[in-house]
Amino acid sequence: MVGSGPNGLAAAIVLAAAGWSVTVREAAGSPGGGVRSEALTLPGFLHDVGSAVHPLAVASPFFRGLPLEVHGLEWVHPAVPLAHPLDDGPPVLLHRSIAETADAVDRRDAAAYRRLMTPLVERWAAFCEDALGPMPPMRLPRHPVLMARFARLGLRPAATVARRVFAGPRARALFSGLAAHSVLPLTTAPSAAFGLILGAAGHAVGWPSPRGGSRALTRALVAHLESLGGRIELNAPVRSLEESRGADAVLLDVGPRQALAIAGDALPMRARRDLRRFRYGPGAFKVDWALSAPIPWRDAGCALAGTVHLVGTLEETVASERAPWRAAHADRPFVLLAQPSLFDPSRAPPGQHTAWAYCHVPNGSDKDMVRQIERQIERFAPGFRDVVLARSVMPPSALEAFDANLVGGDIAGGANTLRQLIFRPALRRIPYALGAPGLYLCSASTPPGGGVHGMCGYHAARAARARSGA
Repeated sequence: MVGSGPNGLAAAIVLAAAGWSVTVREAAGSPGGGVRSEALTLPGFLHDVGSAVHPLAVASPFFRGLPLEVHGLEWVHPAVPLAHPLDDGPPVLLHRSIAETADAVDRRDAAAYRRLMTPLVERWAAFCEDALGPMPPMRLPRHPVLMARFARLGLRPAATVARRVFAGPRARALFSGLAAHSVLPLTTAPSAAFGLILGAAGHAVGWPSPRGGSRALTRALVAHLESLGGRIELNAPVRSLEESRGADAVLLDVGPRQALAIAGDALPMRARRDLRRFRYGPGAFKVDWALSAPIPWRDAGCALAGTVHLVGTLEETVASERAPWRAAHADRPFVLLAQPSLFDPSRAPPGQHTAWAYCHVPNGSDKDMVRQIERQIERFAPGFRDVVLARSVMPPSALEAFDANLVGGDIAGGANTLRQLIFRPALRRIPYALGAPGLYLCSASTPPGGGVHGMCGYHAARAARARSGA
């Protein structure tokens, strides 16, 4: 196993549970890939270096079946999964209850919101099984009617769906913020799919964080792997397949660019060509803060939420998410902010707090976006800068230095275009097999794509087992 991100650990657990002897090689000094926590600012303040909020980890059909709580994992659920503040009224709150959320949008959109979310939430387990499954032709949906209903809207641009389904600005704004997690222009397909999945996840399982930071999830996965006999080698980069001589299978939890560097001439010419053509998406510009007090939100409703979307209206979100695809930087960017210490006091000294946020920028951008991000926070929380004790700034180059898979700061494992989301990293009968005997790709650059859910590794390991006959 090359790489110990959540997908690499998931693949290792699947194979170790099947009786395979598994060794995970990790280039960094600690496991986890993008799921790590460190003291980035001041002593006593714990920050998530990569991912912070994990609805898909709780939803993951594979992670749900593991005894991770035995290894210390505890999920912290905020009072409200998500808040989306607006300039001209109270924030739109996404509650665990569909009914409460429908009451928070414009009255004329309440029924439409219930119709949109209820079918997915009522059949959440079945929906996840297909939405986080390998794409056709490897496997057809097991719940075709449900998935057809999802695809009818999900395979459309989010801006189109928001305007057709909802009449008022509040529901449109909420949906656009959810869809912005696609890191796509909201005028292109399939950005609506992300709004549907993440909105339904908020109702079905919430948007929690691990107590003690994201590293708690990694620690639990590592502990479970070791209980099965698997082992992890840290500070052990793999630069060539020659280092894996004697292995029955090699699974790469790396991106296409790194897979090319490791596998080299062992790959067929078509596979090398496909990996070179893989397209990366916009990058992220991330900031962490140590705070002397909670964020001073203008509306107290935002203090109930673990995650806050800072952007305003649908039209603003559309403009923000279009910019990085045009090599531009939004002056009023979509800012995704998490405030974990409000609900997990272990993250900061008594009475003090942490915050985590990022916005989307062109891939590899070197523009400093601190001013734009903090201005968006001040817009809805006047006086925010007065409570800042220290900040840690990670532009795309720093994110890639932290985790080489985040090429140009791309935290999604590759552009989520319709073609590349379905055929990831390329059109192949088995998307995880790289065309060389026993060699597989299992990172977020394979189906079902980005997010902390482990399902890319799970499916790749199952493909390796099936092809080995073991």
